[in-house]
Amino acid sequence: MTSYQSSLGEGGGGTVADELAESQRSISIAEFFEKNKQMLGFDSGGKALVTAVKEAVDNALDATEEAGLLPDVYVEIADAGDYYRLVVEDNGPGITREQVPKVFGKLLYGSRFHAREQSRGQQGIGISAAVLYSQLTSGKPAKITSKTGADRPARKFELTIDTDTNEPEVSLDEETTWERPHGTRIELEMEANMRARQQLHDYIKYTAVVNPHARIEFREPKAHEKYERATDQLPAETEEIRPHPHGVELGTLLKMLAATESYSLSGFMQEEFTRVGAKTAGSVLDRFRDRHFGREMTWTAPAAHDEVSVADEVAEATSNKGAEATESFATTIADAVADRGRVAHHEVVAIVAEAADEAEETFGKTFGEAVRENAVAAAWYACTRTRREDVYPLVDGATTTRKDDAAVEGLARRLAEKFEEQEDNRNRTTRAELDDFVARAAEMTEETDGETFGETARGNIADAVWAEMRTVPDDPPKVKEVANTRDIAAEFLEAMRETDILAPPTNCLAPITPELVEKGLRKEYDADFYAAATRDAEVHRGDPFIVEAGIAYGGDLPAEGNVEVLRFANRVPLVYRLGACSTTDVVKRINWRNYGLDQPGGTGMPNGPAVITVHIASTNVPFTSESKDAVANVPEIEDEIELALREAARELKSYLNKQRSLEKRRRKQNVLVDILPEMARKLSEVTGREPLNIDDSLARIMNNVLVERTVEDGRVRLAVQNHGSTGAQLEVTDIVSEDPGDVEGATVVEMDGEWFVKWSADVAGGDEAAIEYDVSDDAEFDVSVEGVEAEKITVNA
Repeated sequence: MTSYQSSLGEGGGGTVADELAESQRSISIAEFFEKNKQMLGFDSGGKALVTAVKEAVDNALDATEEAGLLPDVYVEIADAGDYYRLVVEDNGPGITREQVPKVFGKLLYGSRFHAREQSRGQQGIGISAAVLYSQLTSGKPAKITSKTGADRPARKFELTIDTDTNEPEVSLDEETTWERPHGTRIELEMEANMRARQQLHDYIKYTAVVNPHARIEFREPKAHEKYERATDQLPAETEEIRPHPHGVELGTLLKMLAATESYSLSGFMQEEFTRVGAKTAGSVLDRFRDRHFGREMTWTAPAAHDEVSVADEVAEATSNKGAEATESFATTIADAVADRGRVAHHEVVAIVAEAADEAEETFGKTFGEAVRENAVAAAWYACTRTRREDVYPLVDGATTTRKDDAAVEGLARRLAEKFEEQEDNRNRTTRAELDDFVARAAEMTEETDGETFGETARGNIADAVWAEMRTVPDDPPKVKEVANTRDIAAEFLEAMRETDILAPPTNCLAPITPELVEKGLRKEYDADFYAAATRDAEVHRGDPFIVEAGIAYGGDLPAEGNVEVLRFANRVPLVYRLGACSTTDVVKRINWRNYGLDQPGGTGMPNGPAVITVHIASTNVPFTSESKDAVANVPEIEDEIELALREAARELKSYLNKQRSLEKRRRKQNVLVDILPEMARKLSEVTGREPLNIDDSLARIMNNVLVERTVEDGRVRLAVQNHGSTGAQLEVTDIVSEDPGDVEGATVVEMDGEWFVKWSADVAGGDEAAIEYDVSDDAEFDVSVEGVEAEKITVNA
């Protein structure tokens, strides 16, 4: 028996608990990640270097963009003996002296965690985690230089993180010189290796693709690369938004209710949530009333020929008001009830109150609370005499024609009896209580009549009855009561989730845009075709997101092997865990053979000379782990990824179909080029005529656009003949060695002793257009034609 067991067995029950208590203590977040580095992406020397570069570059891009500056980022990795030295510089606004230690030396410190807007980093872990890894593996402090303006001195810091307290320890804080007018520089030494060199280069290259507005220089022991910016357009500025009602969870809602200064639930919703105005708040409160108070069942007013009438019952219940006033009061109530068709108890109360006020004003008599209560009871009695008749058509309409009519009537009768048995005569029930009413009535009917009403039939009946019930006007609980009662808060939360509310605004997001997605691909990939698509914003758990996709095809891209898949989240490349990412899952499940790519078996990664990119922009990207290497399998996001990819892939399909058509045309044209000269020669021999113009004949046979120049006595005529059936828009540039003077219909530009006659020709199918100008007989010409595929043009000039 162990000592612990002995102690417990000997009656010293407190001894073990005391000993255990002495060994227990709280730990800081820094101490936790000190022992769990792999959670942040520092699980190997190669990946650690990639992760550190990623965190530093992400910070640099965020800082420059927030300051409205085009990013200029320098990344250097150098071999420092037993370690590697990482240096990352940016041209951002710099960081103040007070904030440098906190930004780099304190985990979970940042400005974006609570902000609902798109940003690369939100948790405040990234760069400080890199500092922590550096000091753990090399024992050396991080070196940070910051300069906040051209007229201010730079400051240099050396710091480490106290893992026991998660606080920075600054060993150096001094002024220094730095040639940059403003910016931030971080230098780390760490235990690492270059086994992930390819991932390093991929990260930098992909960052340049998805951030075409950035200039990035990357230097490492075996390579030096520069990525120039492709645009001067910064990402759109984002604005922080409030949470959306469809994304809040119960614990968060309780916290918000406890913290708000609003007194009413309507005010709370409008103040604390986005997309909630007075009308939407009213809709939520109606659903909340349905859950909290229940609805009231409506019944039809008795017909004129019925034994019981509303007017008679009210008149009999009203005393000492005079015959004329009583009759007017009763008739007004009866007419109002009849106009409504079906009425709930609270509606009868409102009708009686309005009729009483009218009678008081007309007849000068007082219709007090007692009179009004009696009138309500009398009118309600008259309306509820027909409960069974009212329920039957609802049950009959909600069940199939195969049900026995006697059983339907029996269930309707028993359901009506459930309302009649209620102690509260208002016939108010929640949906759960109504479902129970229907279930019990169905069970009793099955026992008596032998007719079975399954779950579907019961649900349909409850739906039909619920639709005839009315939301009550009772005032909902105040914020304080809801905050203090979990069950009421849960009802309120469900009411918000049930209500149709506009999707969150998208000014909190900054998508790349299709134009810049394509520019980014063009900048780094030499391909024949590019396409990009940006989807409209959608919502996942209250967080808006936008999916963008791009495709590059052909050119210098490798023809063998799988396509290259580029994954991005908030403009950050994801270079690890390709197979664990939902983006990859979506790419694999699309049948790419429908779009012209090879895909053995119709599933899996497609093959061919292509690059596929997917970018997710969101206020809260659902990553699978803290290292942010892969996106979780969220159905709403996956659906949008697929739609974006298919949108871009349709353009690829059109392009490939067109290329196949042009290839057929090219082969046919090549055959004709071989045959026509021989045919023309033999025809000339037989007829004795001059040889035919082969180019003209080829253009006619192929339905091509013929561009032809004729020169006679210095008069130049450049003509475009469209032998096709559809219009052609051409940009024709005739390059002349002499000044042609002014040319009608064209623009003349002189450059380096040559004259460029630029002509935009719009020629309908079967038509011809021409320009003319004069030069000497010694003039030389060359022509350039754009706007129509080469396979559809014949040039004889």
